[in-house]
Amino acid sequence: MHFLLFYEFVPDYLERRGQFRSEHLRLAWEFQSRGELILAGAYADPVDGAALLFKCDSSAVPERFVASDPYAIAGLVKSWRIREWTTVVGQDAITPVHLPA
Repeated sequence: MHFLLFYEFVPDYLERRGQFRSEHLRLAWEFQSRGELILAGAYADPVDGAALLFKCDSSAVPERFVASDPYAIAGLVKSWRIREWTTVVGQDAITPVHLPA
């Protein structure tokens, strides 16, 4: 299953993230090394949130990420939500749908 984790950052996120960034990235790479986190990154212009794509069996994995994330713990994340994502097109789609030729 795929899950998307959406973060909404506080207005002064860029000014405050420095002291937490190394630990945040360490955590993200740890989840990635286990095959749970596929892609992650902040939105560009404006940098007001982020999206993280997980491949796992339940929403417990992205929930565990949030609970451990220094950004969330330090209050840089104003809100977050997790959505299950039904992927149907692409090499990594969980439920590929091919139409007859």
